[in-house]
Amino acid sequence: MPSTPTLRTRADTSLPDRIALSAATTEGAHLRTADFAGWLAERGRAHTFEVERIPFAELDGWSFQETTGNLVHRSGRFFTVEGLHVTEEGEPHGDGPHADWYQPIIRQPEVGILGILVKEFDGVPHFLMQAKMEPGNPNLLQLSPTVQATRSNYTKAHKGADVKYIEYFVGPRRGRIVADVLQSEHGSWFHHKSNRNMVVEAVGDVPLLDDFCWLTLGQIAQLLHLDNVVNMDSRTVLSCLPFGDAWDGALLSDTELLSWITGERTRHCVRAERVPLDNLPGWKRRESTIEHETGRYFDVVAVSVRAGNREVTGWTQPLFEPVGPGVTAFLLREFGGVPHVLVHARVEAGFLDTVELGPTVQYTPDNYAHLPAGERPLFLDTVVRATPDRVRYEAVHSEEGGRFLNAVSRCLLVEADEADAPQDPPPGYAWVTPGQLTSLVRHGHYLNVQARTLLACLNATTVRAR
Repeated sequence: MPSTPTLRTRADTSLPDRIALSAATTEGAHLRTADFAGWLAERGRAHTFEVERIPFAELDGWSFQETTGNLVHRSGRFFTVEGLHVTEEGEPHGDGPHADWYQPIIRQPEVGILGILVKEFDGVPHFLMQAKMEPGNPNLLQLSPTVQATRSNYTKAHKGADVKYIEYFVGPRRGRIVADVLQSEHGSWFHHKSNRNMVVEAVGDVPLLDDFCWLTLGQIAQLLHLDNVVNMDSRTVLSCLPFGDAWDGALLSDTELLSWITGERTRHCVRAERVPLDNLPGWKRRESTIEHETGRYFDVVAVSVRAGNREVTGWTQPLFEPVGPGVTAFLLREFGGVPHVLVHARVEAGFLDTVELGPTVQYTPDNYAHLPAGERPLFLDTVVRATPDRVRYEAVHSEEGGRFLNAVSRCLLVEADEADAPQDPPPGYAWVTPGQLTSLVRHGHYLNVQARTLLACLNATTVRAR
């Protein structure tokens, strides 16, 4: 059987050039950028969306197991909320003061598909995006990938309608592959969870269904500068696009960077043991929440949902709700005229491989407000106190609204100097070029989901600068 052709087989131009053309095109062939807000609002009016907090006792199909206290669905599908006991040995170097802790965790071993369909109009690649409601989104409706579905969704374990456009990503009708890589989800809240991030170019005509629109990368880049418009799943898929590597002169060669990552993974020893949710040390189960005794970190809550345009139009489910907004940021510097970002080799309990590259700063400040200045995370104060003239990008983005409630972070790209962030950074940190990040993200489990969001925002900032 012949292999599926890729975009690189085109003789007229290379794939990175076509991506760059779409990124430079700020008006689409189907929907003007100025008309997008009206289109999204109209899609919101076209359906009924309601989310209501409920006590755990009102969850339909969900219950706490008698033997473990784990929160499970009667079908045995979807996900479970369990306990996790985490111990870390090694030298954290700013990863936080705690090396032994307990927490609730989401266990969802199935791999979902996050997929964006691409098609050329007037010679410019356009991306098929969806106005999708998620119960945890602060504004409910955001711009999602063409397909955003767990395996339970697209195999119809929920007995609902078919997932629209799924045939372009699985099976014999699948189109030409642009990107296809397994990427991690939130390592702090998921246990060993990965999703398949895909970009596929359609072969032949594609029907345009309600709640979907074709946009260029340049249009999406403009939307990434708005608060809570482009959802997390779109951002992670967009980060996997094969932009051209325009950056030579990196402080670390590719080989040196890979060696540094390997060294970081070997110097940390993390043991994450699943334990019963019942009687989890430090956590209290109440009528409507599971919460930490200090009031920090996050709560487990329950909601009832109505969504007229989803495969199932009504359901109940648990969600994780952080106690406050987060801050996620890259510090930026140029060395020899070459842009670099400062990455952090971040340890999170749910990672498959101990360490993934995260942003310079990835924290919820409220969780550290009680600590003296010397124990606060490295570079956090540099970011939150940055003057406006140093902020190259700023927007508020929410995390995955299907599992997390009101989980928002202030995402920033902040220029630094030698006093803020030295060329020889502390252990656990390294300066890398955007091009090196683009190369790494084509492989699974190198960049965490927050770093992928910032890479998408960095690419959007570069597009705006052009």
